[in-house]
Amino acid sequence: MKKRSALLAIPLLLSMLAGCGGGNNAPAENAKNVEKPAESNQTATEAPAEPVTLRIAWWGGDTRHSYTQQVIDMYEAANPNVTIEPEYASFDDYWKKLAPQAAANRLPDIVQMDISYINQYGSNGQLEDMTPYLNKQIQVGDVNENVLATGKIGDKQFGVPLGVNVLGFQYDPALLKKAGVDSIPENWTWDQYKEIAMKAKAAGLFMDGSMAADVFFNYYLRTKGLALYNNEGTALGYEDDALFSDFFGMLSGLIADGAVPTQDKLSQNKGVIEESEIVKGTGVGVWQWSNQYVALQIAVNRPMELAQMPGPDMQKGLYMEPSMYWSITSNSKAKEEAAKFVDFWTNNAEANKLIKGERGVPISSKIKESVSTVLTDSGKQVFKFVADMEPVTSPMSPPVGSPEVVALLTDLAEQMNFGQIKPDTAAAQFRKEANSILANR
Repeated sequence: MKKRSALLAIPLLLSMLAGCGGGNNAPAENAKNVEKPAESNQTATEAPAEPVTLRIAWWGGDTRHSYTQQVIDMYEAANPNVTIEPEYASFDDYWKKLAPQAAANRLPDIVQMDISYINQYGSNGQLEDMTPYLNKQIQVGDVNENVLATGKIGDKQFGVPLGVNVLGFQYDPALLKKAGVDSIPENWTWDQYKEIAMKAKAAGLFMDGSMAADVFFNYYLRTKGLALYNNEGTALGYEDDALFSDFFGMLSGLIADGAVPTQDKLSQNKGVIEESEIVKGTGVGVWQWSNQYVALQIAVNRPMELAQMPGPDMQKGLYMEPSMYWSITSNSKAKEEAAKFVDFWTNNAEANKLIKGERGVPISSKIKESVSTVLTDSGKQVFKFVADMEPVTSPMSPPVGSPEVVALLTDLAEQMNFGQIKPDTAAAQFRKEANSILANR
């Protein structure tokens, strides 16, 4: 067995919550049965391919590590000249431990990149523009253009999405009926959400108010034709603070009305699925990304459904969120081989039957169809939901911004939920401090 190297992570001392989550692992398949790709076959007159060593880094838990290693083994079996050295860690450690390598220009050849950091890494010259490899080493002919564009900064493709997620409301239809509502309206609005929340309260149930402040406020702004950040990431992307007051006033108002759990209760749960109201049978549903649905369904262990985001103008606000990216680093000495591995991950059906969408729904339409045959029922629900939403999504706002701004907004949202600050006051404070942070990046 090839020797595996120790962990080497990526720079930045700040850590962010990844928009990518759980899924199902699959048993290892016999790598000996993997056919060698046609382009790797050699004729009798060809010289053996030169040995290549690739370092690949990612974050995740044990399930992700296990199937990723299986995919690596498949690739090595099909490409005997390639040796892959995996480097992995938890999300926080991943971003903390690679700083010395970045400073020394020694990043791995392929790095798993998060949407919160791709702009900074790309702008710092640490990521390779992958545009020259598209539809050459990396086939993307059946990938939605809006999805592929999420890895672009300006005209440079700094990452290829590993999968995509969509925001939505994941709920228990039986508890919804207990609240006196037969179903979530197909094109529901925020006003209808508030009405359902009050009906749930009357039935002794909660709706969910635990929306990630930056993610859901950005969605709300997008429905208005705006965004949280301007295109350059140098300032906020909206001018009217009444939008801030309206959105966060709605959320904190529902807490004050007792229709959603208090911030104190949300803080105590710390996002643990098993502690959520829906798992306990006292909450109708939760707001979250589609890739988190499978784990929630397992914890709830009751029939569940997925509903789209509220409007009006949901189509303007909704976008396909890349769960994460594969990026090739500028310091790599084997960029073409690195691109071939990204293609294998993206377009190899057997590899994706191991992955099963754990890093988000595959971006290739052919692979989505192939993988759907091995999914659990809840996995099939997620794939269908994403497929249904894909035609009505709009291009994602540029992946710019700052972890400091997100932390500021999250803190202010919690203060509003605790009743410690009024939305109008928080709106002015957020504008002043956020613009200062962004202007000095």
